[in-house]
Amino acid sequence: MGRGMTNPIAAIILAAGKGTRMKSDLHKVLHPIAGRPMLLHLMAAVDALAPAKKVVVVGDKADQIEAALKGSADLAVQEPQLGTGHAVQQAESALAGFDGDVLILYGDVPFVPTATMQAMIDRLGAADAPAVVVLAFEPDDALQYGRVITDGDRVVKMVEHKDATDAERAVRLCNSGLMAAKARDLFALLARVTDDNAAKEFYLVDIVNIANADGRHCAVVRTDPSDVAGINSRAELAAAEAQWQAFRRDEAMAGGASLKAPETVWFSWDTEIGRDVTIEPNVFFGPGTKVADGVTIRGFSHIEGATIGVGCEVGPFARLRPGTILGEKAKIGNFVEVKKTTLGKGAKANHLTYLGDATIGAGANIGAGTITCNYDGYFKYRTEIGENAFIGSNSALVAPVKIGRDAIVAAGSTVTRDVMDGELRLVRAEQSVKPGWADRFHDAMRKKKAAEKK
Repeated sequence: MGRGMTNPIAAIILAAGKGTRMKSDLHKVLHPIAGRPMLLHLMAAVDALAPAKKVVVVGDKADQIEAALKGSADLAVQEPQLGTGHAVQQAESALAGFDGDVLILYGDVPFVPTATMQAMIDRLGAADAPAVVVLAFEPDDALQYGRVITDGDRVVKMVEHKDATDAERAVRLCNSGLMAAKARDLFALLARVTDDNAAKEFYLVDIVNIANADGRHCAVVRTDPSDVAGINSRAELAAAEAQWQAFRRDEAMAGGASLKAPETVWFSWDTEIGRDVTIEPNVFFGPGTKVADGVTIRGFSHIEGATIGVGCEVGPFARLRPGTILGEKAKIGNFVEVKKTTLGKGAKANHLTYLGDATIGAGANIGAGTITCNYDGYFKYRTEIGENAFIGSNSALVAPVKIGRDAIVAAGSTVTRDVMDGELRLVRAEQSVKPGWADRFHDAMRKKKAAEKK
């Protein structure tokens, strides 16, 4: 956890890149993983440290990032973009007067664990007082990563791939880009960085080499490659989603849920799943869903913004939209859509129904094909159905309307006025019976068709 005012923490998050490989009008760091922008995944991990300051360095599409952050961090603008060292420098004025530990993070590296950030801060505060702490990793393929040349946990040299010798490129320890330094050291070192390199950019890594040249030392902290995976393309975004989902499925099963085909179940970042929950194949959870103990969710259901009570049954092929609340042992069956509707204990809608902007009492039965007609093209209206009411199949309930407790709406009714407690409401046209009419019709049509063939 954070160290309070005695040794405050600040985080600088770099998010100024154009993200051209995404080919998107949406800023790269705002592309969602599990229904949440990748930047906000990172910010949540940072917030667990209780930082005194957060500065997001922006450039392209800065207005999008500002809107997403909703005032939760300061913004610093990097324009033009002259490298990572230059980007970090842009946060200096936002951190004026700050004298503590600074973490340097990247908006497109969203899954750095809080514990890893804390390990960097702890190493920075160790007795040997390193000038800079570098977070490094050993990938299966070192590719174009910059290399970290070490002696024990001390950094001898940092070198970008394009500037490295063949011997340096043979080193497998790679630079994640993440660093930690005291604020007073960080900006003093950055002021001495030059663009004397192949790309003519101001590299952040050069602060390590400058500190070493001063006779100080820098330290390395190692982490798992998956913790520092960067996302630069749609394919890498999909890989990050898969990584997150695999972890969350394991977490759900460890918590007491049964996933019949785990690889086909998709969670959102905030999905809450209870114990003894059974989830059949091909279920999707959008943001804002809570599932209590003992629930069964059958295959091919789509659930978002819903609260599902103890012992409920949902699906197959059900859609629960935001504002759905299912009371204990309520049942939503196949091809039922529910929106902004509360079902009381034991209420059920087993098939082929739309329930929107409604309150449905305990024990009520909603027959197949029932529709709450909640929208007139301009405004939404509510439907209230009392306890133990029975709504017959193929009924249209034209809101605003109230159906009383123990009332019965006969099948095929279009209800436009309130139904009292215990009342039967039957709204149908009188049936007209014409004996023999169908036989005469068929005879005439068969003769007509036969005449056309001649």
